Amino acid sequence: MANALNLQVPSPLGSLDAYIEAVARFPLLSEAEEADLARRLQRSNDLEAARQLVLSHLRFVVRVARGYSGYGLAQGDLIQEGNLGLMKAVKRFDPERGVRLVSFAVHWVRAEIHEFILRNWRIVKVATTKAQRKLFFNLRSKKQELRWLNADQIRQIAQDLGVSERDVLTMEERLGGADVGFEGNGEGEEECNAPALYLEDRRFEPQALLENQESQRRRHRDLKDGLAELDERARDIVVSRWLVEPKQTLHELADKYEISAERVRQIEKSAFEKLKGCLTASPELPQTA
Repeated sequence: MANALNLQVPSPLGSLDAYIEAVARFPLLSEAEEADLARRLQRSNDLEAARQLVLSHLRFVVRVARGYSGYGLAQGDLIQEGNLGLMKAVKRFDPERGVRLVSFAVHWVRAEIHEFILRNWRIVKVATTKAQRKLFFNLRSKKQELRWLNADQIRQIAQDLGVSERDVLTMEERLGGADVGFEGNGEGEEECNAPALYLEDRRFEPQALLENQESQRRRHRDLKDGLAELDERARDIVVSRWLVEPKQTLHELADKYEISAERVRQIEKSAFEKLKGCLTASPELPQTA
């Protein structure tokens, strides 16, 4: 086994065939060997033991990554991300739980690949919450078989995944959308319909500029008047915490006034409540903890 583990592993971002051939040479570990290496890693942070655990499971990552080949992303990139998940799994693996590393690692490998797909599949994020991510991968898998979904299929998917039918419809729209270049790609119809040709830039219209300037002046005036209504200590706390650089911390102000940091926070909170009541055109105030 030692000779096999001394092989040089090419990057999956180079020749994919060479990489797959290389990782296939690493021998699989027996349950006893795997447990022994994991204990060495746990007890003495043995990096060579971690290396052997990772190398013996690289072929498993390749197999998982192949299941995500339909997303239009490079297979080498998917494998690379899956390898990161494998390394995280090796670091957290506990052999005393009676579970093999390959079963434990599958969650970590898929999680890293999922994150990579969601970051790179569209310019605009299609899923941000845990529920949306689950819906994204489940719905895309079903759509490969069903294409466009009818009302009954939408209702069934929503029931199976524990989400609303509206969520399913929204995700289906996102899956069916495509990224459009702001200035087109210089070719044919897409160039003619590029958003840069028909969207108006209203940032520099005289009326808009004047309205913005007047709004800013009004906000500054109202804030100044509101601060004047506060007592000297409360005003100093608000200004020192939010309106000057460098900002002071709660503990710095607590030392200055010889009170507790919690008391400074209470004074700050009370001051913001008073400011909100004083401002006639309330600007957004910082949120206090």
